[in-house]
Order: sequence, then structure tokens, then C-alpha cells
Amino acid sequence: MKTAIIGGGIGGLMSALILSKRGIEVEIFEKDSRLGGRLRFVERDGFKIDQGPTIVLLPEMFQNLLEEAGIDMKSYELLLCDPLYTIHFPDGVSYTKYPDEERQLEELRRVFPEDAEKFPEFIRDGKERFTVGNEAFLSKSFSNPKSFWTKSNVKKLMKLKPHQSVNRLMAKYFQDERLRMAYSLQTLYIGGDPFHAPAMYSLIPYSEHAHGIYYLKGGYANLVDIFKKEIEKRNIPVHLNCPVTSILLDKQEVKGIETKFGQKTYDAVIYNGDFPNLEELMDVPGKRAYTPSSGCVLLYFGLNRIYKQANVHQFFIGQSFDSHMKAVFEQKSIPEDPAFYTFHPSIIDDSLAPEGKGVLYTLIPVPSDTEIDWKNQKEWIDQIIDRLEKGVFPGLRNAIEWMEMYTPKEAEAFGLYKGGSFGIAPSLFQSGVFRPQVKSKTYNNLYAVGASIHPGGGIPIVMQGAKLLADELIKDQVQRGGRRNHA
Repeated sequence: MKTAIIGGGIGGLMSALILSKRGIEVEIFEKDSRLGGRLRFVERDGFKIDQGPTIVLLPEMFQNLLEEAGIDMKSYELLLCDPLYTIHFPDGVSYTKYPDEERQLEELRRVFPEDAEKFPEFIRDGKERFTVGNEAFLSKSFSNPKSFWTKSNVKKLMKLKPHQSVNRLMAKYFQDERLRMAYSLQTLYIGGDPFHAPAMYSLIPYSEHAHGIYYLKGGYANLVDIFKKEIEKRNIPVHLNCPVTSILLDKQEVKGIETKFGQKTYDAVIYNGDFPNLEELMDVPGKRAYTPSSGCVLLYFGLNRIYKQANVHQFFIGQSFDSHMKAVFEQKSIPEDPAFYTFHPSIIDDSLAPEGKGVLYTLIPVPSDTEIDWKNQKEWIDQIIDRLEKGVFPGLRNAIEWMEMYTPKEAEAFGLYKGGSFGIAPSLFQSGVFRPQVKSKTYNNLYAVGASIHPGGGIPIVMQGAKLLADELIKDQVQRGGRRNHA
């Protein structure tokens, strides 16, 4: 069975490795000059830093999926971030998260004593919700919607409180609004609004404590070279600088693809990219409108020093988190005093910069789908650097050797839908059965994988989507073979 994979991002690479291991002949077509999609480095003057994802969540799922793809655990190293991260509030209060419950309770008693007694309940409920969510949703595809709308599944869905927002659910456990924020801002990891994203995404803040936050030594983008070696070892054909211009259709079947080299026939086609862009490759009516996730302004710094007193991951909250979220998700405007995230991996990895030097990454959530020229917002960028310098990075301006910037405009030009950094938004009606699925509902042999596809965004979850896709494709192959044999 010959299968074309359009796109060599993490979803396409995982699909290629899992399917080839199961005996499916695959071929990758990548529009760029390199594989990896958003997993890449910003490199300059001997420095390198991840351009995209930084943290490894769900490490056990991550490792199990790599093993299923044929990647040896000895080829990479995961380092636990301990502490997980610190959140700095505008009133001067700082709250640190830890990977174990005992230290977390100590921190809660120190910073938020009135809310400490509810934390064990948050963990117990989170464990139950995670078990339900993993079994009912993360581990299943819903290419047939009837498989979702079962009495059992609906009952499980109700346990995940989809009618509530993550922030509202946190009010059950925490009275202090700062603490509710600390346990709901994680929806921003997948481009969702904590005040509106359904409470099923509360699995993320629970998972941070239960499973830890890890760093892939050498940088997350090192994973791409590990994949490339395995792809070359298996002689999987890869075509770089080769965008697919159209998908060839015949009624309910996909017949192949067209590139600058002409048309080529395949038994199945896999699309790895933001799902709304798939429709641009097919001349089909009735295109669905999607809401993009939030965008990001990313600042990359090469520093002449390492801030060893800092944590690897930190959050800095502005005067009004609610106003920031409204600017991003409702008003589509420049947030005046935004919250932002920093990543300083040089504390635990000296391979990222020349000796004695370091790298720093700053992410500011901003609206997608706007005409804002972020690169001409010098005063706005300067205030971010000022806040970093007044916080835990003293002398930062003098330490900066170079800075680069990545905005929603560059994201959109790269192929991210309307400049959203995390696929389509994780809203209620773009989640679960309502989200695009790994198998097309219209075409019998068309499949998709990526952040905009169920089960959703985040590297391990996209990798899980590749596994679900492979399961569907293999099942379809068996059924088609059975029909041919019967005929």
C-alpha cells in the first residue's frame, strides 16, 4: 500500500515511522528545505535555541510513542525540571510549582495558606478526570461520530465538565484568583483562553504535577535529527523543497497528489499541517470556518552570561490577566501589560551556547488573525525587556549579544492557520468529535495529523494523533483487502 505524506512535521514523521514499521510503504513530501515543521532551532554565532515548543509534557506517553515508532530510548535524554516553574505576580508575590505533592503543599502553606487544604482534592479529582479523558478521548479517534455519542462516552464527558471553563472549575479548589490563574493559564500552551476553554483541558495543570515537566537535552528540535536517522535507516523517500500543489480526487477516493514534478498515484494520502489549509489543496465546496488559536510574539536572546539563580521556566503576570486575555481572544488588540513566559535552558544544558554564555526565550500570547505589525512595536518590546530585567534577569540589556523576533506574520507565512501558533483553537466545538479527525469523513483514503487534528496540540498529543491515524489506516487496509478477497 503506497502512501504519500504531505508535510514533514512531527505528525508526518511519526506517521511515517509507525506505518513503515507496520509494513506500509510511505513517501514524504515537504515544502521546506528541512524536516521538522515547528521543531527547529534559531541558530546564530554558536548559539542555538528552540524556535517552537520547549517543554515535554506527558513524558511516559512521549517515550512509549517513540518506542512504538522504533526510536531507541538511548538516543535521547529527558531531564526533569525541578522546580517545574515559578509564577511572578504583579503584587510581588511569587509562587513555585514542584513535581511532588509534599513540597507543593509546603509552598501553598507559605504563599496561599487559605487554599492549601484543597490542593489534595484538586490532585484526586484531576487523576480521575485524566483517567477518564485519556481512555475516552486521547486514546480514541472519532472518524465515525457515532462512536463518540454513546451513553457511556457522554457520561464520561460530563465528568470532564465541558460546560465550564478551566478557570471556573479552578474556583472549586482555590479562592484566591491568583491561584486560579496559576492552574488555568496552561490552556495557553495550546492557544486557548483560560476563561472560556472547556474544563476538560484542566487535565494539563494536573498533568504537570502528576507526570512532571521535562526538557529534552540538546533542545526539543534535536528530536528531528533522531527521526531523520531512523528515516534514512529505513530508506523512506523524502522530497524536500517539494510542495504539494493539489490532491487528486475521484468521487470519494483520493487518487494521488500533484507536485512541480507532475502527478503521482497513491493508495492513501496523509496531510500533516494545519487542517484548514488542507482544503486549499482540494477543489471542494462547503468549506468550514474555523477559529484559530492565539498567536505568539517570540523573542530569542543570545546572552553573554547564564542566570543560574533563575528557574528554567517562569511566568510573569501583568497587572490584569483578564484584560490580557480579552485583548488576545476578544478585542484582537495589542495587550498593554501582558503576561509572558520565559525559557532559560542554559541553566541545565551547556551545549546551547559558547562557554559561559546562555540563551533566553520569551513568549508573549497575542491575537492571531490581525493586521498588527508586531515588529514595529519597539516600545512594547522594550517594556517586556524592562520587566525581565527588573525581575529575575538583572542586567539583561547589557547581557544581550543579539535578539531575534518571530511574530504571527511569520507564523502565517510558514503555514500556520491565520497566524495561530497552536492549530485551531481548543474551544468546545473544536474539540473531541467536533475537531477534524485523523480520517476524513468524506474521502475513504484521506487522513490527517497535526495540532489542528484530534486529539489536539502539543508534541506528545500530536504524536498520539499519528498513532491513531496509523491504527485507522491499517484497519482500512485490512477491510479493503477483505472486500477484494471476497469479490
